[in-house]
Amino acid sequence: MDIGINKEDRTRIAEGLSKLLADSYTLYLMTHNFHWNVKGPMFNTLHLMFMGQYTEQWNALDLIAERIRALDFPAPGTYKEFARLASIKEVDGVPKATDMIRLLVAAQEATARTARSLFPVVDQASDQPTMDLLTQRLEVHEKTAWMLRSLLEE
Repeated sequence: MDIGINKEDRTRIAEGLSKLLADSYTLYLMTHNFHWNVKGPMFNTLHLMFMGQYTEQWNALDLIAERIRALDFPAPGTYKEFARLASIKEVDGVPKATDMIRLLVAAQEATARTARSLFPVVDQASDQPTMDLLTQRLEVHEKTAWMLRSLLEE
C-alpha cells in the first residue's frame, strides 16, 4: 500500500482511531441507553435530545471505522475490544436524569480528548482525511457537551 503515509504512521493513526471508535461506540451505547430509560420532568426534552445525539453518533461510527480500513487496518468491532480500548467506562444501573446529563457531558468531553490526542501524529503524517474527520468529530462533541452542560445550569 502506498498512499503517501508510511506504515509506521498509518499504524499509529489506526491505533488512535481505534481508541476513538471505542470511545464513540461506548458513548453511543450510553446515550441510547439513557434515551430508553430517562424519566422525570425533563423526559420529553431529554428523550428527543438523546435520540438526536445517538443517531448522529451511530452514523459517525461508520466514518471512523472506514477510515481505519482505508489505512489498511482492521477496525475493532467487539464489546471486548471496545472495553479494552475505551477511556469511557460503562454505567451501572439507571441514573437519575441529571446524573445522565453529567455522565454524558463527561463522555462527550472524553471522546473529544481522544480525538484531539491524535492531531500530532496525523499532522506529522500529513493525513488530511483523518484530520478532517477529527475536526468534524471535535466540533460535534464539544458542541454537544456545551448543550448538555447548559441543561445543568439554573
